[in-house]
Amino acid sequence: KFEKEAAELGKGSFKYAWVLDKLKAERERGITIDIALWKFETPKYMVTVIDAPGHRDFIKNMITGTSQADC
Repeated sequence: KFEKEAAELGKGSFKYAWVLDKLKAERERGITIDIALWKFETPKYMVTVIDAPGHRDFIKNMITGTSQADC
């Protein structure tokens, strides 16, 4: 599904980023704007994937996202 949607917008290489990038602006521009979290458990671990912006215009959002990490 994501591969098809990304290809339709000429962003085929972003297909995996679209799992967490939900905003229309994120998909059109090919950058993460807001943080996104995805949690899942394995038999041994609880894992949280945090997608935080790296673009300089969204540093505040990046700090918010990375501050939620539990290393």
